[in-house]
Amino acid sequence: MTQTELAKKLGITRSSVNAWEMGISVPSTQYIIELSLLYKVSTDYLLGQDKQLTLDISGLEQEDIDIVYQLVQHLRKINMEEKSGI
Repeated sequence: MTQTELAKKLGITRSSVNAWEMGISVPSTQYIIELSLLYKVSTDYLLGQDKQLTLDISGLEQEDIDIVYQLVQHLRKINMEEKSGI
């Protein structure tokens, strides 16, 4: 998404978005919340406090959710084994 597109969605100027990206200013609490909803991440993630990513599983059946969970657990196990040299 371009700065212009984001600015239009938030109802602000492109230069405001640019200032956020350049570290010249920071978004207000209102815009942090709006950004979190727009990008589907937590406000903690936007503020650098939460390094965990979230996955939107809404609309999935419970069986599908179980499969996603099992896949994540499987990948974690593989990664741990690779890191430990097993």
